[in-house]
Amino acid sequence: MRFYFLILCLISSVLSAQEIPYLQVLGTAQDAGYPHAGCEKACCKAAWSDPTKRERVSCLGLVDPASGQSWLFDATPDLPAQMMDLQSDKEKNVVDGIFLTHAHIGHYAGLMYLGREVMGAHHVPVYAMPRMDTFLRTNGPWSQLVALENIRLQPLVPGKNVVLTESIQVTPILVPHRDEFSETVGYLIKGPGKSALFIPDIDKWDQWKRSLPDLIRSVDWVFIDATFFNGDELPGRDMSEIPHPFVVESMALLASLNANEKARVYFIHMNHSNPMLNPGSDASKKVLELGFQIARTGMRFGL
Repeated sequence: MRFYFLILCLISSVLSAQEIPYLQVLGTAQDAGYPHAGCEKACCKAAWSDPTKRERVSCLGLVDPASGQSWLFDATPDLPAQMMDLQSDKEKNVVDGIFLTHAHIGHYAGLMYLGREVMGAHHVPVYAMPRMDTFLRTNGPWSQLVALENIRLQPLVPGKNVVLTESIQVTPILVPHRDEFSETVGYLIKGPGKSALFIPDIDKWDQWKRSLPDLIRSVDWVFIDATFFNGDELPGRDMSEIPHPFVVESMALLASLNANEKARVYFIHMNHSNPMLNPGSDASKKVLELGFQIARTGMRFGL
């Protein structure tokens, strides 16, 4: 009798695990993907000749197996493949919502696939901050998505929770960035048991009024801007024009974290020049040796 009880408990545990919401890494490259359009340098040469080395644009997916719902964080140029990666039911061809971080091309351009020329989607919820909302409503071709009701814009307020299910909520957090067309936000994503922070784009950490170490201590995983490993990747370019925090700067800022806290940090959104795109590079090895992590497409994180 005890044996059967243990078997039932095991089955129940497995079924429960299958119902837990999870995040999935759907891409890790900067807006232009990898290899980079027009780049014939050594950083991209191998990826042009070997499709297995190519990398999709930075994106997270959120899945709730219990309800069959799924959401994207950012609408990248790789949206078709990323959206389909999340669907357990292949007859369902669209996600249940998209959370936009800002109006730089790799983070919203994928919305085009929801339009009449492609899917002709109907009322897909797109969560956007006020300036992002206005940008989409007043600029073509995005305004056509609104007019034809391919998308339905959902207003966001910094710090205000968006309740997706009884156990999942998402909170936008303002971050400093080059806000030419919209605000920029990261997202705090909370599940029934764990939480994550997603900040794919931000200016230097000292421009932000919040403490990154404190935020890391308050969540289970943090996915942060890794556009450039250091300042030597783009010779001749004024790096002050693209003031992302270098990975080496982020690691120095977080050096006082203990081993458990460092292991929560996953670097994502890597420019084509960033050697971390290659898992075997010295840069990748250094990041791991210092106790941090690097997001790789396909990784899952149970919430």
